Amino acid sequence: MFALNRYSFRQLLLVAFLFIAALLSAASLRGLVTLEGLLRQSAEGARLAVAQTATAQQLAERGIAMERAARQYLVLGDPSLRQRFDEAAREANDALARLAAVRLPPELTASWNSGMAAIEAQLHGTSGDPSREAVLTTAFRELDATATAIAERVRLANEGRNRELFNELEAGRADLGRQMLAAIGVAIVLAFVFGVWLARPLKRLETAVVALGENRLDEPIEIRGPIDVRALGRRLEWLRLRLAELDADKARFLRHVSHELKTPLAALREGVALLEEEVAGRLSDGQREVARILKDNTAVLQGQIEDLLRFNAAAFEARRLVRRPTALKALIEELIAQQRLQWQARHLVVKADGEELWAEIDADKLGVALGNLLSNAIRFSPAGATIAWTVSHLPGRACIDVVDQGPGVAAADRARIFEPFYRGEYQPGDAPRGSGIGLSIVHEYVTAHGGQVELLPDGPGAHFHIELPHAR
Repeated sequence: MFALNRYSFRQLLLVAFLFIAALLSAASLRGLVTLEGLLRQSAEGARLAVAQTATAQQLAERGIAMERAARQYLVLGDPSLRQRFDEAAREANDALARLAAVRLPPELTASWNSGMAAIEAQLHGTSGDPSREAVLTTAFRELDATATAIAERVRLANEGRNRELFNELEAGRADLGRQMLAAIGVAIVLAFVFGVWLARPLKRLETAVVALGENRLDEPIEIRGPIDVRALGRRLEWLRLRLAELDADKARFLRHVSHELKTPLAALREGVALLEEEVAGRLSDGQREVARILKDNTAVLQGQIEDLLRFNAAAFEARRLVRRPTALKALIEELIAQQRLQWQARHLVVKADGEELWAEIDADKLGVALGNLLSNAIRFSPAGATIAWTVSHLPGRACIDVVDQGPGVAAADRARIFEPFYRGEYQPGDAPRGSGIGLSIVHEYVTAHGGQVELLPDGPGAHFHIELPHAR
């Protein structure tokens, strides 16, 4: 297998197809040769059977011709009749000789020869002997019986040969069937072996791409296999290193920016506080209003910087999941208990129903995501409303649904609801305006788990649906 790594995936795939095609072609060609041989044997057997049947028929006809010529010769004594008898006898003996392939029993040949000798003796006997005709009649009757026995022997020999040929055809057909089944079986095994061996590096590539998509940048990528697949693996490793470098640069940039912003922002807040305390002198009403505006905007700016850092920290932590088997319904019930004071203060009802499912998740990070959804539902739900959690199961996936009875999400906001720092049109009047990163963090953590989260359009309240893999 190591030597095969010097070839490309396409070359190995072509070799595999050619090897399987050659195997099936060889089996088919051997079957064709076997079939042609059997057909030749069948044609030769049929030709021989026809020839032997015709020879046996000729032997019987020559016997009749000899009897006619012999009887006429006894009556007329014409030499031409004797010559005609001799010619018929010679042709009959030739026919008998051609039937040697039938392997006639010696007694039939001896009977034919003795009959011919008796006939010859009567033809050479004294003319006028009244017993000659009776003896000749008896001899020809025995000769005819011998010819009939020879014809029957030829028929039986042809039938035996036909049976042997049929048995050979059946044996050849069975052998051909076994060869084809064996060839097909070997081809299937080879196709499976080649498929598994060639699919293994593709599976590694898929795993590497999924790891990059899930931001698992700390896992080195090393793909073994055909040369072109290994080259692609090296490209993916370069991409992993590049992404890791960009991620590190991003983290350093945000840390630097946050530090650079916090220092002057702290000085600005202290300066505004000193102005409000009139340390530098008494302020007029207009100056006091300006100081208040400065203080409010400084607080807003500090909050935005902290939100930015929090979202960046969440995005960074999403790449470092610590998965463990976790009971999803128990996790949701724990989150509900943690926020009991908030939803009881608004006289809300929060319940969790569904199946007892387990999933391979990072309970801390997914807990943050689900906690954000619960906080969001509490903020937007009117007093006395119900927030319903449901855990359900799909093949290999766990589903989590949370439905509230709040105002829902405006149609214009649905496409952007998971964007960082985006705040929708509908905002609760009795609560501070949100920062717009809560749902973004939900999306980051769920996506990091290989799952998906979406807002279903079946209001009037908000209905968030989450699907997570690796569930049982």
